[in-house]
Amino acid sequence: MHGGVKKKIIKEIKVHVDQCTGCRACELSCAAFHASPRYGSMNPARARIRVFIDERTDLYVPVRATHYTPAECSGRQSYIIGKKEYSQCSFCGASCPSREHFKEPDSGLPLQCDMCEDEPPLSEPMCVQACTFGALTYEETLEKANTGKEEKPEELKIGLESLVNKYGSQRVANNVARMFMSRKG
Repeated sequence: MHGGVKKKIIKEIKVHVDQCTGCRACELSCAAFHASPRYGSMNPARARIRVFIDERTDLYVPVRATHYTPAECSGRQSYIIGKKEYSQCSFCGASCPSREHFKEPDSGLPLQCDMCEDEPPLSEPMCVQACTFGALTYEETLEKANTGKEEKPEELKIGLESLVNKYGSQRVANNVARMFMSRKG
């Protein structure tokens, strides 16, 4: 049905900073869920969510890994929370050259939150399930989607070329093979 309209489910994890106690249960549950084999280890460096802490003001901010970017951003915004100023990088979920957050510790490849949509799919992401203080909540909403818009395979090609340019084809191939084998087993 070309150009038709159908409903699309939008999945979102909302962060309630005022509820976060900095317990880091979200990090550990995410790391365990994404370990190979699943729940085989709990290395927080593999987590797709990090709790950034400002110990002087007791502020805890859970940030999820978003996308990979081959260049540093030029954003110079700052946020003021409780009379303390934070840079835009403080709450950024991107994996970029200017910082080591959200990179796979063994390969250096970028991590991205997948909302724990593996087989079988979970009712809600692990980080939300582990958050007993209500700092993370999961919501699904319906949005109209234009089905006439097709996915562009060149976007995948651009992403893969970017990874190969940065890490080399052998390293990318090895990690793809490792990911494939961990999903089979």
